[in-house]
Amino acid sequence: MSDTKQSPEDLAILERLNLDYVEADQASDATRFSELLAEDFVVQTPGVTRNREEFLEYIAKPRPFKDLAVHDVRVRILSDVALIHGRSTYTMLADGAEQEALYTDAYQKREGTWVCVSACAIAPGT
Repeated sequence: MSDTKQSPEDLAILERLNLDYVEADQASDATRFSELLAEDFVVQTPGVTRNREEFLEYIAKPRPFKDLAVHDVRVRILSDVALIHGRSTYTMLADGAEQEALYTDAYQKREGTWVCVSACAIAPGT
């Protein structure tokens, strides 16, 4: 992978985008997500695959959790594609249960701008 470039500028941008993604998720901010997501975005969560439009409709609904936080974030830039791996923790509103999930988001640099093209989140043990 000698063509992998971990430029400090791109790393900083991707780290900020990752935080924006998490903050938009917690806040049900479909408007911010519409800025982050590529037109051909696809997301997979346990048992569900959604396209961009379906995800924006889903995310606009009140979130069933609070205190969303990310841990163990690793950004890997592979030319014009970047993978962000991490672990998220949150508290379910219904019963106060502490939960966690693993995620991988894929970004691509298109016309000089990083956009999220794919996301996958899995709950450990499922």
